[in-house]
Amino acid sequence: MRGLDSGRLALPTVGAPAPEFALVNQHGEPVALTDLRGGPVVLVFFPWAFSRVCDGELRDLRDGFATIAGPDVRLLGISIDSKFSLRAFAEAEALTFDLLSDAWPHGETARRYGVFDEERGAARRGSFVIDPDGVLRARILSAVNDPRSLDEYRRALASLDA
Repeated sequence: MRGLDSGRLALPTVGAPAPEFALVNQHGEPVALTDLRGGPVVLVFFPWAFSRVCDGELRDLRDGFATIAGPDVRLLGISIDSKFSLRAFAEAEALTFDLLSDAWPHGETARRYGVFDEERGAARRGSFVIDPDGVLRARILSAVNDPRSLDEYRRALASLDA
């Protein structure tokens, strides 16, 4: 956990069921964790759309995730931005995966995953690998200005094979 103070909220336990959520994507379509059972899921919490570090990090995932993950792995970005902001962001960055709005109740899903920063009012950088049965298998945590690397995702995705 490079530079991340995780003491403020409890992080979900690796090996336990992942916290449930139901959010809308950038197109206003509902996405619930329970509906994603049967395939692995990677959740990528990021603070804000249209911010320097987030933009670069999500472009890296757009360009490189398929090279480190199987075709059945569902990648989902989550921030406190509205679905409208997320749609504009996804279009501007040509993102090929869904972005989910944790805008209301404000940051509730980020809180469930232990990555909401109350002082900043946004998610911290946290990624969670969830297996097809809904069990949390790995997490990647980093400071707000410290993007997660594809190598970190590669190592975390290896937990699906364990």
